[in-house]
Amino acid sequence: MQLNFTTRETELLQLVAESANELQIEAFAVGGFVRDKILNRDCKDIDIVCVGSGIDLAKRVADNYRQQYPNDEHPHVAYFKNFGTAQIRLHDIELEFVGARKESYRRESRKPIVEDGTLEDDQNRRDFTINALAIYLSKERFGEIIDSFNGLEDLKNGIIRTPLEPEITFDDDPLRMLRAVRFASQLNFRIEDKTYQAIEPLAGRLKIISQERITDELNKIILSAKPSIGFKLLFNTKLLHQFFPEMVKLHGVSLVDNYGHKDNFYHTLKVLDNLSENTGDLWLRWSAILHDIAKPATQRFEEGHGWTFHGHEVVGARWTPKIFTRLKLPLMRK
Repeated sequence: MQLNFTTRETELLQLVAESANELQIEAFAVGGFVRDKILNRDCKDIDIVCVGSGIDLAKRVADNYRQQYPNDEHPHVAYFKNFGTAQIRLHDIELEFVGARKESYRRESRKPIVEDGTLEDDQNRRDFTINALAIYLSKERFGEIIDSFNGLEDLKNGIIRTPLEPEITFDDDPLRMLRAVRFASQLNFRIEDKTYQAIEPLAGRLKIISQERITDELNKIILSAKPSIGFKLLFNTKLLHQFFPEMVKLHGVSLVDNYGHKDNFYHTLKVLDNLSENTGDLWLRWSAILHDIAKPATQRFEEGHGWTFHGHEVVGARWTPKIFTRLKLPLMRK
């Protein structure tokens, strides 16, 4: 398969390849950049893995860029020694460098114990097969795809699947369960059965994940073209129950004397999808999510009239700051 790089991407990837050759190390572009190039999606971030020091490679790339493009603004290398990573922003593209590594996890933390490793080790720790793809950055094999877990086939078939056993992948880093839902929602892909079935038994493991990380994934789901895809998966896997119980309570229909009301969970998703067809504004989408959030608390059955939800909008407005504070969302629009 031939990937179609832009002129700027080709220049930067060849610069990385030349710099890696000078350091006598192997380098690869990995993960989301490779996936998105195959799917013809825009991607402004390129992750580079090398079998060596990612910081040293980033510094060499910056030095070589200054020599080759002396009239351009000199790139700044931001590096994080404790993590062995470095970043360079060149025009509108951000490159992140890291040395290939293998990881092991303690059960009470998602922070891994990291050791130097091979490209194979690095691919093994990836969350999904579609994100475990890599491309060679070497003179002899430049642009050639490395596909150790049939990620190309999963991309073709629209499948989210873990490269290793899903119980291991999710137990090591529970955030990956939310990422599975997020990619399914963003790409309109299906979570493979074995991977899907592993989520609910481990949903409670989200407790070791910071709320900020959870909310970041949630917002990406909300910004999907059709957010209901993600929310239905969150509900059915019991992930939503771990951090947004108010929305879970919208689900279901109460009956009295054969009188029922609409299921406010699915009604909310319908409103959210309809709104999302016309705006990509995150906070407008949140307004759709919260517009009926207090209906379960204000639900009453009145003889001769049916179900009422008097004052639900007032109660919902009172709840919203508390919900936003718990979810680590801003109380003022930025």
